[in-house]
Amino acid sequence: MGKRLTAVFLTVMLAMSTLYGCSHASDISSGAGDKDYPVAIGNVTIKQEPAGVAVLSPSIASVILSMGYEAVLKARSEECTQSDLSVLPVVTADDAEKIHELGAEIVFADSLTDSQKSKLEKAGITVLTLAPATSRENLEDLYFQVGSALKGARTGYQQGQDAAKGIYQTIDDITRVVPASDAPITAVYLYDANGKAATGDMLAAKLLEAAGLTNSAAGGTDGTFKAADLLVADPKYIFCAKGVSAALTSSAEYSKLTAVKEKRVYEMDPALMKNQGEELIRAVSLMAGTVHPEMLHNSTDSSQPSDTSSSSPSSGSMVSTDLNLNQTLKSGMQNDDVLKMQNRLDELGYMFVKPTGLYAEATVQIVKDFQYLNNMTVTGVADPQTLKKMFSSDAVKRTNLE
Repeated sequence: MGKRLTAVFLTVMLAMSTLYGCSHASDISSGAGDKDYPVAIGNVTIKQEPAGVAVLSPSIASVILSMGYEAVLKARSEECTQSDLSVLPVVTADDAEKIHELGAEIVFADSLTDSQKSKLEKAGITVLTLAPATSRENLEDLYFQVGSALKGARTGYQQGQDAAKGIYQTIDDITRVVPASDAPITAVYLYDANGKAATGDMLAAKLLEAAGLTNSAAGGTDGTFKAADLLVADPKYIFCAKGVSAALTSSAEYSKLTAVKEKRVYEMDPALMKNQGEELIRAVSLMAGTVHPEMLHNSTDSSQPSDTSSSSPSSGSMVSTDLNLNQTLKSGMQNDDVLKMQNRLDELGYMFVKPTGLYAEATVQIVKDFQYLNNMTVTGVADPQTLKKMFSSDAVKRTNLE
């Protein structure tokens, strides 16, 4: 009898322990947790920091890069074409065993079939399917979720918050310096010439607005905007994916558009309007700079239009530093000099990731932000001129624009 009671007692205690553990997983839907793991993201609970991750969504890959967490990636899908990921093995959602063998414990995707999800889970892989953001608030949620999965409900959540905030701070900076216009400047972004556009219910539409433009496709939904409606709206500017311009020009209908006739159709890398990392900043910068070329100064960034203005040299006194300002720092470097530069950018209000000494994609974008707002050639490379401007007393601080 005593043994039976003991067994029942232990069973009850085990059940209570299990419930206790589950109830104390940090649920980030209400904010950051007081500890990192376990963390609940939707209906998925992650018990510990993953040793490896596979990403099957180019947009989520950009989110991971924006937070500086690319070191945890073990594999990518073919669609994830970011240069920083080029060395990773390519997998598909059907490669469950291969993904497992590569050391990935979590798979990020924006959509999977039930069969694909089942095979991945049977291989011992946690699956997180996260839909693309449709608004600023959704974007923050997306970053919270990705960050929390990778580094926990406290550490990762905070990093996600900082990264999302940094992206929108830069976008807001660009919006603030867009020249005022007496009349609305109408524009549209077309994914193709078959009625696929950035409609009002998409985050891409918010990028047009951030560039100071009135979206002619705002009344559409789910990315669908009829050709007849586009002809009626007749936007002044058309931005589009590569290859669409030729289709518009050759179309009997679309060739009637004012933007087509007056050659105001501008092709963009489609990743700028689809991926939700640093590409968001580049998209806004490109569109705003195209409509207002005076905003850009001799940009050599292939994602932006360029003009022939000269860069702005430093005219202020120099801030004390032991960093050699006559060198060039660029992507891929990792050393104390990069860390010193990042710390200076942090002082100026540009850093939205923690300074680590690694010159990764986030730092490239941050340097571009600094160059852009300081009227310099936008390259993402910290050449001597950029470093000297950075450490001068007249360097434009991000906080000065708020």
